[in-house]
Amino acid sequence: MDNVHAQLYKLQSNGVSLSTAELLRYQQLAKLFNLAPKRAPQARLAGSYLTKHKGRGMEFDEARHYQPGDDIRAIDWRVTARTGKTHTKVYREERERPVFLFCDYLPSMAFGTQLLTKAVQAAHVSSLISWSAAARGDKVGALVFNQQQHKEIKPLTRKKAVLHVCHELMALHEQSAQSKPDKAKDEKAFADACARARRLARPGSLVYLVSDFQHLSAQAIQHLSHLTRHCEVRAIVVNDPIEHALPQTSSLQTVSVSDGQNQQRWVLGDTHEQRQYKKWRDEHNRSIYDMLRKNNISRFSVSAGIPLDDQLQSMQQEQRLELS
Repeated sequence: MDNVHAQLYKLQSNGVSLSTAELLRYQQLAKLFNLAPKRAPQARLAGSYLTKHKGRGMEFDEARHYQPGDDIRAIDWRVTARTGKTHTKVYREERERPVFLFCDYLPSMAFGTQLLTKAVQAAHVSSLISWSAAARGDKVGALVFNQQQHKEIKPLTRKKAVLHVCHELMALHEQSAQSKPDKAKDEKAFADACARARRLARPGSLVYLVSDFQHLSAQAIQHLSHLTRHCEVRAIVVNDPIEHALPQTSSLQTVSVSDGQNQQRWVLGDTHEQRQYKKWRDEHNRSIYDMLRKNNISRFSVSAGIPLDDQLQSMQQEQRLELS
């Protein structure tokens, strides 16, 4: 318990509600998150990411034979002198790549058993991505939603854009605390949010879906599949430790659990029940991951039971070990 208090103190959080301080904290940790593109951006705007399109720009691509109509200012005199044939320099254009956040505050996110609720961890993830994007000079936009409403934040640059995102994260989080689970209502809200994201994200954007994906339906997947056609889409799957395995206990303990609609009794410490529960959870999580993978959406898992910066630092260490 003392360790939990120490971690919450470091995060400037109580684990349930959101404060300005805990979201501003990630401005100092922006370098922990890698926003490098995994595929060529497709946006038709000026910016700082290289595309395959050839043209005038800051990054040299190649030297080729001079063709009628080429700008004589681009002639590569060194290559021309060496080969005896006129060559011209070709550049790759620099393009902008907006970063677009999709943050889920449906009732299933208001759950946590060890450190933070999933909703609070989702806000931390969204804040870190926003600060990382701003540090790189990217525009930042967002769609934050719950059962009752959604907030659309148009892509903007600089610190002001991130502060706007953080403000909406806090505002909708506070409102979401009053929501009660409703499977049909939540699935519709999630699918509607996916449809909005498909409309709002500009071609060439890097889209981060921050959610537990408990309400991922065929309709939602259809919208996300269309989104991947013109954007790079990455899923941050926020989960709680109990969504993988039941807590270990030294003796049998019967507990009552509810999802807001149905109620069950579980026996902690029972080996058979532990095994059955883990099998069910593994199958459920695998079905979510398979749907994302089949629709060309890369997936990263984040636990609500561990500070976000600790998880990212561990990932960086593992990557360094793999490369060494």
